[in-house]
Amino acid sequence: MGKNDVMQSKIEFTNLKLQYQGIKDEIDAAIQRVVKSGDFILGEELEKFEKELSGYCGSSYAVGVASGTDALIIALTALGIGKGDAVITTPFTFIATVEAIVRVGAKPIFVDIHPESLNIDPREIEKCLALTKCNVKAILPVHLYGHIADMKKIMQIAQKHNLKVIEDAAQAVGAIHATRYTLHATDQGLKKDGTIGDIGCLSFFPSKNLGAYGDAGAVITNNSEIAKKARLLRNHSSVNKYYYLQRGFNSRLDNLQAAILRVKLRYLDRWIGMRQTNAAYYNQLLKDLDLLLPSDKQAAFNYYTVRIGGGQRDKLQMALKKEGIATAVYYPLCLHLQEIYKNLDYEEGSFPIAEQAQKEVLSLPMYAELKKEEIKRIATIIKKTVD
Repeated sequence: MGKNDVMQSKIEFTNLKLQYQGIKDEIDAAIQRVVKSGDFILGEELEKFEKELSGYCGSSYAVGVASGTDALIIALTALGIGKGDAVITTPFTFIATVEAIVRVGAKPIFVDIHPESLNIDPREIEKCLALTKCNVKAILPVHLYGHIADMKKIMQIAQKHNLKVIEDAAQAVGAIHATRYTLHATDQGLKKDGTIGDIGCLSFFPSKNLGAYGDAGAVITNNSEIAKKARLLRNHSSVNKYYYLQRGFNSRLDNLQAAILRVKLRYLDRWIGMRQTNAAYYNQLLKDLDLLLPSDKQAAFNYYTVRIGGGQRDKLQMALKKEGIATAVYYPLCLHLQEIYKNLDYEEGSFPIAEQAQKEVLSLPMYAELKKEEIKRIATIIKKTVD
């Protein structure tokens, strides 16, 4: 195969250019509409997007903010979590999850993950609560890769111990809880991510299933008081112009991004369905290999992530790279082992399942427009490489 052939056969990890080409006219019209209006901050486009987003998610309220990280910080602040408090979360996540806890002055307490889902393990939460002497105020589960954590068990634990629950749904917008959710008599069965706990945090980073053309995020909730606090906090806690109630943030989802997201939201279910179809095809082609494959068919599949043991992960990633196929490792080093969190006094071996996962996970190309023949080519290379 010549150099030009290699260049032509590259498969990107995600391809936002293809997505744009499919909705170009609508996106361009939305951008022009905002630019011509001259209305850029806290305007009509944001209000409409928030209403449409809450309707899509099945939440009573949605509050647009500047990023997924800000969504977490604002959510914690709105729930009154701060100095002297502790929050239980997973060490196997992007740093923003824990960065937000530290930013509000609280202490993160890590617990290990489930060996199959790689999400926080409710059994480990129970063990932690029985042993810790910290003032635990909340649980912060992460819906990793677009797979919803076991929220029914997490909510049962939260109710038992009178804890708040903040869902980090940055990678899972549009995902549906895998089982019918009937913790309360008023529950209507299947629920989407971010609507089960006290508050859900969404990211619209460009590579997310619902991605803006820059940083953007939102919090969703069914609690009117939490929503009211979040709206104040995102705008300097200004109740009237130049009059302030408390320390707030400059974290407003601007109208340009809101207009773009309004267009994309109309396609989100279709795109997630295409991702689910792609994931099923990956699973079909890879099922006979010694890999741990994602099994939740209702996941949003922000990432399609496999696990490969025996120290073969890096070998496989290199083999795919040589064939022009991009991959990623989410995440190569658990947060409890990061230099920045040494003061938390964890060490290697503290969370063996998470530490094993960091050596084995590999995310393969995943986007709605990914072709079956591309998936087949990827699978063929994997079959040739994996022992």
